Formats: sequence, structure tokens, C-alpha cells
Amino acid sequence: MDLWIAFQALLLGVVEGITEFLPISSTGHQIIVADLIGFGGERALAFNIIIQLGAILAVVWEYRRKILNVVIGLPREKQAQKFTANLLVAFFPAVVLGMTFADLIHEYLFNPITVAAALVVGGVVMLWAEKRQHEVQAETVDDMHWSHALKVGMAQCLALIPGTSRSGATIIGGLLFGLSRKAATEFSFFLAMPTMVGAAVYSGYKYRELFQPGDFPVFAIGFVTSFIFAMLAVRALLKFIGNHSYAAFAWYRIIFGIIILATWQFSLIDWSTASG
Repeated sequence: MDLWIAFQALLLGVVEGITEFLPISSTGHQIIVADLIGFGGERALAFNIIIQLGAILAVVWEYRRKILNVVIGLPREKQAQKFTANLLVAFFPAVVLGMTFADLIHEYLFNPITVAAALVVGGVVMLWAEKRQHEVQAETVDDMHWSHALKVGMAQCLALIPGTSRSGATIIGGLLFGLSRKAATEFSFFLAMPTMVGAAVYSGYKYRELFQPGDFPVFAIGFVTSFIFAMLAVRALLKFIGNHSYAAFAWYRIIFGIIILATWQFSLIDWSTASG
């Protein structure tokens, strides 16, 4: 295997793992980094599906006890049934919009400039949301009503725009709609499971001809790296939010987005649109 390709796989696996569950847009960072290192084309589509599965497996492992309790209790326990229903309610809006507009969004919006603009706008919204007076209606994910789940699910639809951030949209949406910071963050993690697995299965089937046996070593590097760094990022985020707001992530988004826009405006970097 070519060392440069192995390095690309390793780097993109690290980027996916770190950014997938932080409110800074994993898709946006993947587009920008892939553009910088020249990792694009059809092979990249298949690779991205694999590393996203690595990231989601990390959060499944981290919450394996909760997931097991829900699965075991689903036939008879009302709390498990309520939790599952809330996930389905929140999952549905993105499924409908994603399947309807995914190809158009990928064709016209998957480029570094769109990502940069969405990073800045999302950062400003995040700062505004953090400064608002929070009226907490649900301290934990088990306290959520179906209406909370539906609103968070609608917020998740904004993440179809690359650079918005799925976790950012759901976490900030949760804060705006009455969830505690911990509940909003954990529900974002749980909602990622059906959302990302569903998207991966759909994309995997659609682009099944792109998966070639010869690419297995590259995919394996990205998958394992993404899994490890996603687990570290999830644990770090849960510790961080215990004593901090999301303002630091908002400022990171704004500064990073402005840098991308400035390098484009002043022709310092030739940002192509071919890496989407």
C-alpha cells in the first residue's frame, strides 16, 4: 500500500473521529482536509462511509449498557418504549429530507466555501443560544417528551448543509427547546446512531460498486483510527460540558470559517469544489 495513501487514510480517520460528535461539523472538516491533501473522487465516497461507521461504533460502545437496557426492556418497560419512540420521532424528519434532497445538496453545497460560511453562521447562532436564558424542561434523556424529540429532529435537518454540524444542530436545538446541556448532548449521541447507520446503509447500497477488495487496508486504517479518536472525543466532550458552555466551539467555528473565507477571497489557497 502506498505510504501517502495510508497517511491520507490515517489523517482523515483522525479528523472524522475527533469532529463527528463535536459541534464543529465533521463533514465540513472532511471536505476541507480532503481538498487540501487531494483525497477525492469515487474512492473517497466509499472511504467516508467506512470511517463514519467507525465513529458511530465508538458511541455505541460507549453507551452499550444503556442500549442493552433499552433493547431488553422494550417489550414491557414504558421508559424503554418512550425512549425508542423519541428516537424514531427525531430520526424521521432527516430521513425524509435527506432522501429527497441528498443528491442536490451533495452536488451544489459540498465545497469548502459553503462549509466555511456555514461554520461562521452556525458559530454565531451557537453563541446566541448559549447567552439566552435557559428554561430546562428535561434534565435527562429519559425526561424528554415526544415534542422535544420532534423539535430536535427538525433542527437536525439543518445539518444536511455541510458545515452546519449534525451534533451542533441537535445540541443547540436541544438547548433552545428545553433540554439540559447534558440531555441535549447525550440525545445528540443517541440520535446519531440511527441517523448515521441509516445514511451509511443507504449510501453503501447506492455506491456498492465502489467497494473494492484492494481498498480494504486503506478502509481498515480509517475505520480503526476513526473509532479510537471518536471514543476519546465523546468522553472528553462529556467531561467538558460539566463545567463549560459551548462558546469555545462557537468561536473555533467562527475563526476557522473566516480563515477559509479569507484564503479564498485573497486567492491564498485555490479551494476546489471537486472534493465533495
